[in-house]
Amino acid sequence: MQLLQHGIILSLIIGGVAGWLAGLIMNGSGFGILVDILVGIVGGLIGGWVFGLLGLSFGGIFGTLVTAVIGAVILLFVIRLFRRA
Repeated sequence: MQLLQHGIILSLIIGGVAGWLAGLIMNGSGFGILVDILVGIVGGLIGGWVFGLLGLSFGGIFGTLVTAVIGAVILLFVIRLFRRA
């Protein structure tokens, strides 16, 4: 939920950047701006959950972006596993 604490506009921007970066990291071209934003926001939730389980926390906008990117990479990895199956 850390992603949504910054406000809705900033969350959309961070989500979009996170989704785009995750697409680049996973050797893809992205899914388009709206899906990249959605992947980034869901990735932020997943990243926050995973880091919470590990007892890790990053503060600030940069920390939120890192958390969202890592969560989005995890999400894209899982999506690609199911698409290949």
